[in-house]
Amino acid sequence: MFLSRFDGQSRLLVRSLLSGVSGAHRALAVLHRQQRAKSDTSLGNLLETLCRDEVSRSEDGTKPLTIKPLVCLFPALFKQNLLSFIYLVHSLLPATAVHRLLKCLNQDSHPKPWITALGRQLERNLGTPHKEPLYTEQCSQRLMDLSQRLVGSIETRGWAECFSSETVESESQSVADLAELGTQRKRKSSLIILESDGEEMGSQSKRMKICENDGVDVEEQSVKTETPGGSEGDAAAETPVSHCDALPEHIKVSVLQIKELLDSQTEWEQSSTDVFKVLNDCDPSQVGVLCGMLSLPDLPEQTLPKLCSSLLALSPDLSYSTAATLIRSLLLEKVLSLSEPASRCLVTSVTSLCSQYPRPMCHALIGPVLEDEKIGPPQAELLNRLTEGCLDSHYRLLVLQMTFRIAWSEAVLSVIHGLLDSKPILSEELFTQFTEQLVSQGPQFTKSVKFVKMMLTVLTKYSANVTAAHKHSLTGCLMLNETFLKKSLQAALKRITHT
Repeated sequence: MFLSRFDGQSRLLVRSLLSGVSGAHRALAVLHRQQRAKSDTSLGNLLETLCRDEVSRSEDGTKPLTIKPLVCLFPALFKQNLLSFIYLVHSLLPATAVHRLLKCLNQDSHPKPWITALGRQLERNLGTPHKEPLYTEQCSQRLMDLSQRLVGSIETRGWAECFSSETVESESQSVADLAELGTQRKRKSSLIILESDGEEMGSQSKRMKICENDGVDVEEQSVKTETPGGSEGDAAAETPVSHCDALPEHIKVSVLQIKELLDSQTEWEQSSTDVFKVLNDCDPSQVGVLCGMLSLPDLPEQTLPKLCSSLLALSPDLSYSTAATLIRSLLLEKVLSLSEPASRCLVTSVTSLCSQYPRPMCHALIGPVLEDEKIGPPQAELLNRLTEGCLDSHYRLLVLQMTFRIAWSEAVLSVIHGLLDSKPILSEELFTQFTEQLVSQGPQFTKSVKFVKMMLTVLTKYSANVTAAHKHSLTGCLMLNETFLKKSLQAALKRITHT
């Protein structure tokens, strides 16, 4: 199109800004690579070329030729990405150059509302006061109508107040207020009576989301990215904008670089993966916000091995809390939602993290999966892989103790059987607790072959641990069994004489 007008470095940035809805992210990554290669890299040539006059003609060719700045001839998505990109790096640019670019954009004959809002926000950041709000009059009216439908015709406070006030606060404060009010409305949804035109309300609420297509701030877009159901997904979806604003600037920049890396389809370079070192600079609350901004529960499984390799290469190792938060956000939803055996990518990622971070894996993944009522064969198979191949005896005992606090199911029985097959050393106290669980939970498995096989493992591999009291309790438990292996169980118990 107009790429020949730009020098080599600027051309790479323009290509990135033309690459789609993540153009601002890509351009930022390109700029960082250019700065690492050449420390005196400047955006001056890019802005100067965009502001040059170009002769243009109408699409139908009926109108006379006109002269417009080059930036006005690019598509709307490019302009959005450009302004979002400049918003992130405007502190590095001369204010006069940015003002000149915004003045050129004002010559656009058909400006888009989002581009206008982005331009005004940049002007505010540069110290130019604006009495007009960032939203249009039509947008204000629609939001007021929506507010009235939500709170009723009598109450006019809430969202309506935000648009009836004559004093316009800064854009960032307005966004934070809207986000807080939106969260309050969700929590009070049981008291709301919706009107019949739900479809229109749905479309209007969608317009209020700052998505990658229409966002003012690339960082806030990441925070508002939706995640699927589940505890971690809900926490990520409701991450307050104020928490994102509280992150240090270098962490915000790293989040954008990580997001760009996760979105890329190419192999990761060693220099690129160094960006994950920022995790060692985060406290537990910041790690949670970072996971929400990156939408880790939504990450495609084919990306997991590359990400886990980068995490495992970090030095020093991640802290317990950081590793647990990452494992919970990255893997828990994927494991809980399994309806068939786990993919190779998921198995590789889970086992590699479990080998290096066994304690966080036990508490952030294995424990919650065991406690889930819908645990099935796919989850049990994956947990058996972890306990057999990645956990030493100490952590196997920890997982076994976790099963004492939950109701057993067929899938949980498979995990317990796998743990006992590895024959971890059970203390007298721990074996007593286990036999108490066998007796209390046994009645619901009178017809379960899995339960019988687990009992046979106990009576053969742990016969030396069985005392007279244990034998008496287990005899009563076996009397209830209705499987064809009942006699085998009774014979195995009878053979235990060293009580």
